Amino acid sequence: MTAIALRQIRKTYGSLQVIHDVDIEIASGEFLVLVGPSGCGKSTLLRMIAGLEEISGGILDIGGKVVNALPPSDRDIAMVFQDYALYPHMSVRENMAFGLRMRGTDAATIDRRVARAAGILRIEPYLDRRPAQLSGGQRQRVAMGRAIVREPSAFLFDEPLSNLDAALRVEMRLEIAKLHNRMKATTVYVTHDQVEAMTLADRIVVLNAGRIEQVGPPLDLYHRPASLFVARFIGSPTMNTMPAEVTSDGGAAALRLGGRALPLPAGAAPPLPAGPATFGIRPEDLLPCPPEEAWFSGELAVAERLGSQTYGYVEIGEARMLTVEFPRDAPIRVGETIHVRPNTEAIHLFDAASGRRMN
Repeated sequence: MTAIALRQIRKTYGSLQVIHDVDIEIASGEFLVLVGPSGCGKSTLLRMIAGLEEISGGILDIGGKVVNALPPSDRDIAMVFQDYALYPHMSVRENMAFGLRMRGTDAATIDRRVARAAGILRIEPYLDRRPAQLSGGQRQRVAMGRAIVREPSAFLFDEPLSNLDAALRVEMRLEIAKLHNRMKATTVYVTHDQVEAMTLADRIVVLNAGRIEQVGPPLDLYHRPASLFVARFIGSPTMNTMPAEVTSDGGAAALRLGGRALPLPAGAAPPLPAGPATFGIRPEDLLPCPPEEAWFSGELAVAERLGSQTYGYVEIGEARMLTVEFPRDAPIRVGETIHVRPNTEAIHLFDAASGRRMN
């Protein structure tokens, strides 16, 4: 069942169009994440769903009802903001109850819902404190609790973890995942952090300049990015990319990289049009090999040992750096020559002009 549907949604400011004909259907209970670089329109899109931004064109349907003209209070959604938006003069209990009191909810129901939300979020000891007496993570839990007590049909999150330090972000990410698994509520979540997107989402929507680049489950976007933009945006470290050319000799496709023609495995892809392309390979799909088998060779400039894995940055000429993932205890040394070849089943090819996937 579709909980929220966006059909040909547009947003303009005067003559400037910032959201271009967005079509998304969000299933009941789904956790959908909107990602993209700063300024791509993801927060604007979320605010249009919430009713905080006017929709310039298209149809927004929530729960089977067109809500374009409805005020936020009548859309049966709850929003959690980046800056918590708590009332500093109220206690945690009062902050969580405020929206229900404004709706005329009876005191017994308010107490029951606040107690339930506080138990879910483990903030019972803080109910009588003011926001200034809480840590950033505790304040974010209060903001989430204020949304939970409303028992809405959908939750909207606008970069809720961006103000927290790295360790707290991981903790709160787990809390949000557990909360969703427990409540099974429809959730739309905005972030620029791809780790949050990959770990939380049932589906990810990648936005670029107000347009949808790709929609799909996290691993689909990682393994089969539809465009060069998605390939570079999803994955950390980012995908290695470089100019290439597809050539064809008697029907056998080959890649020309750095002046060398390198065969592509037969049957690995449909017939490819000859011409300029962009070659892509993820760091974990570059394999150490003997010099005679190497597609790329160069000097190791930097080694980053992260404990669970090691990343090497290899200079391969023409001011180009290649990122290679090594086993965590790999005995590599800065200055040594590294020889690698790609896993040919994991090569990505993109059209040089359009950036769309070719294979």
